[in-house]
Amino acid sequence: MFQRVGPKAFKTDLKNIEYLDALVGHPHRHFKSIHIAGTNGKGSTSFFIAALLAAAGYKVGLYTSPHYKSYRERIKVDGQMIPKRVVKSFVNDLIAQGVFDLEEKPSFFEITVAMAFAHFRDEQVDYAVIETGLGGRLDSTNVITPILSVITNIGYDHMNFLGTTLPEIAGEKAGIIKKGIPVVIGRKQKETTTVFAHKAEATQSRLRYAESNLVPSSIRQLFPDYQKENLNLAMTALDEMDVSIAPNRVKDALTLVLARWGYMGRFQRINVDPTIIADSAHNEMGISTLFNEIKKLDYRKLHIVIAVVSDKDLGLVFPYFPQDAKYYFAAAKIPRAMNAKTLSDEAAQSELYGKAYPSVPRALAAAKLSARKDDLILVTGSIFTVAEVV
Repeated sequence: MFQRVGPKAFKTDLKNIEYLDALVGHPHRHFKSIHIAGTNGKGSTSFFIAALLAAAGYKVGLYTSPHYKSYRERIKVDGQMIPKRVVKSFVNDLIAQGVFDLEEKPSFFEITVAMAFAHFRDEQVDYAVIETGLGGRLDSTNVITPILSVITNIGYDHMNFLGTTLPEIAGEKAGIIKKGIPVVIGRKQKETTTVFAHKAEATQSRLRYAESNLVPSSIRQLFPDYQKENLNLAMTALDEMDVSIAPNRVKDALTLVLARWGYMGRFQRINVDPTIIADSAHNEMGISTLFNEIKKLDYRKLHIVIAVVSDKDLGLVFPYFPQDAKYYFAAAKIPRAMNAKTLSDEAAQSELYGKAYPSVPRALAAAKLSARKDDLILVTGSIFTVAEVV
């Protein structure tokens, strides 16, 4: 799968998912879906929309990726993970039908997408919120015809697949916009507005940018400031769908995002004395946003535990890391991980200094030993890094 092994797992067409989709009876045709793409914030926006739809009284499916602790996190109905028996049954059915004997075997991601759609059909959900994995145009989720397309923002990430300029990347994300289906964009960016306008015109899709100040301040206080954009996008999406929710239900729903829907890895506080924050930021836009938020906190010394994937362009992200922090370099438990010593050497070129450790837990343990109660420990660099500590 791409998340673990990298570029060699990337598919350049939708043939496999189209085959699987037909094999399991085109399940996505049995429920209304909201399709979400973007560089950063698409996971948060997906969680917010799902929680808000549930608060409005609907049965809601949620498909996100990757997962942190359990594969089953990827597929949820009303906040409940897909049962183990359903996963086993679905895969065994594919085995019985000879799917894994095909010359062009389906990928991990393609199987998971088909499983999610089949589970949502079988559970008779009213709505399914579907987050893309990579890009949009060629993403396996792009076999659906949603009732609404949502695009969060456009930044530099996965440029070997999506393009080296923001307009090129936006063009790939805009691939989820379907004929006659409205689209809501989270952020107006001068480099991408023309791309979205042209795509919307070509598909005769109504184009709308997220409204500001739709979320009361009492609700925004539940989340870091940077989530304001994603919250407003989620509220705009519901408004576009003509779904109304009482203000008190909005607050209840978003409070339950953590407790009920399993939302994690986004500026997540996992300890106090010292405070430990785990955040999955891994690209330039995400890292920049993360450290803008960190600057607002009160602490004596910053300790940073970091592990990244081997194909990460560190030259884009290291300028945002503070030179006065103490660093603990590690390697996550995936084949795609960058060696901790290599990461340490790369960081030193940006005057970021610390020690290399054989694993993320070992690095975090060292940070805890070194930190005082009034210090701040940040664990970041990738979803896989955070998955080892949450």
